[in-house]
Formats: sequence, C-alpha cells, structure tokens
Amino acid sequence: MRDLSEMDVEILGDGPVLVLLHSLLSDRSSFDPLAAALASTRRLILINLPGFGTSPPAEPLGGYADRIADALDALGIAGPADILGNGLGGFVALTLAIRHPAKVGRIVLIGGGVAFPEVGRATFRGLADKVEREGMASVADIAVKRMFTDEVIAAHPELIAERKALFTAIDPAVFAAAARSLATLDLSDELASIRNPTLIVVGEQDAATPPAMGRELAERLPDASMMELPGVGHAPHLHAVEEVVRAITPFLDLRVPKLG
Repeated sequence: MRDLSEMDVEILGDGPVLVLLHSLLSDRSSFDPLAAALASTRRLILINLPGFGTSPPAEPLGGYADRIADALDALGIAGPADILGNGLGGFVALTLAIRHPAKVGRIVLIGGGVAFPEVGRATFRGLADKVEREGMASVADIAVKRMFTDEVIAAHPELIAERKALFTAIDPAVFAAAARSLATLDLSDELASIRNPTLIVVGEQDAATPPAMGRELAERLPDASMMELPGVGHAPHLHAVEEVVRAITPFLDLRVPKLG
C-alpha cells in the first residue's frame, strides 16, 4: 500500500491501468479476489473511496471523483485509465467521466443506473438515519442481503462474517452522507456527455441495483451494453470471480490465464 495524494491506495500487477472502485457496503478489499485474477494482465489501482479505510472524507459524489482524479495525477497516470466500479463505485466512475473526462477510458459497472426509484431512495434515507442513531451494526444484516443472494449467504459463512466485520468498521457519518447522495442521485441531464465505451454487468438477483436500472442506463448512454449474470447478486466479484472475468474480458481486452 502507498499513500498517494492522501488516498488509501493499493497497487498490484502490471500492464494497462485499471482502477477499481468499491461499493457503499464495502471497501477496496472487496476486489481482492478479482485482483488476484487480473494482476497478470493489468496494473490495478485499488482505491478506498473518501472516508473509507484511511482515505480522508470528501463530499460525495463530486468530491469523491475529484479526489480520485488527484490520486491518478499523483501516480503519474496522465492518459485515460479504464475504471471498474461496483455500486457506489460505479456512480463515482460515471461522475469521474463527467467531471474529468480526460482521466477515463473504458468503464465497467458492476451494477449501475441513471437514478434510483423512490423505493431505493427511501431505503438509502432510512439506512442513513438508522446508522446515525444506532451505528453500523444495526444495518449489517440488511447490507449483507443487499450484497448477496440467500444461497451465497448460506453457503459462505466465512465470507459473510468477514464482510460484516468490514462493514461495521465504516464511519457512520461517511456512510450516511454517501447514502443520502445516492438517494438524490440523478444523472439524466449528464448522460449524453459520457462518451466512454461502457459495459454494465448486473447480477440477475441484484437487490441494490437491479437489472432494470442497468438496462435503462445502457439504453441511455451513448456507447453502452449490458450483460446479466444469472444467479448472482450485487457483489459477484467476491464469490463468482470466474463469471465476472469472463464477462469483462472481451470488453477490456484482457489477457488472463484460461479459466476452468
């Protein structure tokens, strides 16, 4: 790990740059399994978003994007970098493309959308209020159910325990601010400016950013396509790595060892 522009950053592998941006429900360690699969083909930049890990807080989402742009400058990455974001990280990737277009190449979104429907907005508002009153542990079970299907939760107790521990370590104020930013998010007026080739990979059972949101985003972006992964939820990169690698390999032109 290196401290770059005050951001909590880990760098792995070699090759063209791929920046990995995590979800609201996790931190950069959520990409460890995917990073292990891609380190032979890409220089991976795993960044804890502002307020997560030891990264200093910033105003979501524009402040997040600005901090990431600063970190890329500190790394000496002048040209466009490919970005892969999950959930919140995907919305940050789109915001980065809007605010700092010269920094961004291809975009992969594991879950994404234009805006959340009212039921989703209400969920974010409720989560923000609850963690401020009662702490992160009070919504840990809800967070897990938003990340994983019931089958994954039952089959991988060690993974779930690890994710809960990491989730409850998030600063409630940081979580609440980010959740409220997602509750008001609407990219409708800015989508036309995002000319980057974009691949939206959505879990069929994603409870946080369901497939309908991904389809709408793919239809409205100038250069986008969508792929739905059967039987998985919001965080397939944590338990279905091979499926994710297969989905993104043609789009990112990856050179990875043959998967089983």
